[in-house]
Amino acid sequence: MLELADVHTYYGESHVLQGITLGVGPSEVVTILGRNGMGKTTLMRSVIGFTPPRRGRVSFKGDDVTRWPSFRLVARGMALVPQGRRVFPSLTVKENLDVARHGRGGRWTLARVLELFPRLGERARNRANNLSGGEQQMLAIGRALMTNPDLLLMDEPTEGLAPLLVREVGRVLGELKREGLSILLVEQNLSLALSVADRVHILSRGQIVHSCGPGELRSNEEVKSRYLGVA
Repeated sequence: MLELADVHTYYGESHVLQGITLGVGPSEVVTILGRNGMGKTTLMRSVIGFTPPRRGRVSFKGDDVTRWPSFRLVARGMALVPQGRRVFPSLTVKENLDVARHGRGGRWTLARVLELFPRLGERARNRANNLSGGEQQMLAIGRALMTNPDLLLMDEPTEGLAPLLVREVGRVLGELKREGLSILLVEQNLSLALSVADRVHILSRGQIVHSCGPGELRSNEEVKSRYLGVA
């Protein structure tokens, strides 16, 4: 589904990603973990085309998409739930979802998204700037699903959320995994990340320093302490 091969991404002369190689298979959830400032969001920006790599290759569904603009990647079947939600504040919930509707159709319709997020159905006529942070996060996920993606990129979906809403995001991730959606997930909440992941990569200073299955990481106290600050 997605393959990164020796990806190097810069901001000016700052060398942020330093040779990232990873893949996401069909119906697979791959989680990226790491402390703040280690390059996780830059990785997402490199995949979706906001900050294209200077070296290396990004492949999606067999195409070399390293230099593709983001709108073309979305049309090909990639979607992003960005860090910080970034919903359209002056539009209603329904308008935010409608604007993302993809012409090719698919299983994710307005009715289906509102079924997944009943709270959004109750708030369908409210402007996005009147929603709580948790409701805005639901809306950001729903908006991405409205494009009917084959690959969903999620950048810190539980950031700033109360524990009850973190569990709600976890429920949604579990449902999307059961649906067979491929997901590349950047997440700070270790428990949630490991509960949905098929594979885990830890990023430190722009490099993948550890890769394993979720069960192995749960029991590896040394790696969690060294790279994640988890005692």
